[in-house]
Amino acid sequence: MDNPDMVNQPPHYVNQGEVECIDYIKQQLGDNFRYYLEGTAIKYLHRFKYKDKEIEDLKKHQFYIDKLIKELESLDKQLIEEARNFID
Repeated sequence: MDNPDMVNQPPHYVNQGEVECIDYIKQQLGDNFRYYLEGTAIKYLHRFKYKDKEIEDLKKHQFYIDKLIKELESLDKQLIEEARNFID
C-alpha cells in the first residue's frame, strides 16, 4: 500500500478477522460505547500536538467525534421509540 488510509483503514487492522475491532467494542460495551468514543476522541485531540502526525491525529479525533454523533443520534431515536411504545 503506497498511501494507506491511517484513519479509516490502517494497515495494522487489515486481515484481523471478520469483525471490525470497533464493532466488537460496541458489542461488548453496549450503551456505554459512547463513553469509549468520547474518551478516544479526547485522547487524539490531546496528543496531536506532541507527535509528528498532527493532521492524522486530528482526523482520527474527527472520526471518533463523527461516530459519537451517530451513536447519540441512534440512542435518541431508540429512546423516542421506547417512549412511544411505553405510551401505546
